[in-house]
Amino acid sequence: MRPLPALTAVLPALLLGACAPLQQIALVPQVEVQGVRLTSLTLPGGFGRAPVANLTLNLRVTNPNPLPLRVANLAGSLIIDGANVGDVTFPNVALPARGSAEQLAQVSVPVTLNTAASFLKVARGQLVTYRVDGGFTADFGPLGLQQFGPFTLSQGQWKQDPIIPF
Repeated sequence: MRPLPALTAVLPALLLGACAPLQQIALVPQVEVQGVRLTSLTLPGGFGRAPVANLTLNLRVTNPNPLPLRVANLAGSLIIDGANVGDVTFPNVALPARGSAEQLAQVSVPVTLNTAASFLKVARGQLVTYRVDGGFTADFGPLGLQQFGPFTLSQGQWKQDPIIPF
């Protein structure tokens, strides 16, 4: 029995394609902030405690790949109205193949004299723009780990009901 000529020409190409680096075959998972809320704010100059802004972020992470994966080390810089106000780290999230998952993240960001004005705008209910720049590691199981970023993970406008009266 003779092998088919078309099969003998295609089979080596398929095998070589399987050896391609993961970054060429893996699509970048997408991170969207569905909602962001400043839940509390302590300002600099307190009674020995470090000032912080506590945030709740509702994330939607979407996996466009045909394999399930785990997104780990999801972290970035929170930028409000163009000013970097601090680093944020999010929990790991497991994603089904070609699916998405929502993740609620509780984040505490230190408040400094330089960043207090940005957080005060949010606390007063004023509209601000925000951006989260960062990256993450995706664990593709048998295909290994792949780093994505740095890039803008999410951006938008943020306005909420005031949490302080002044």
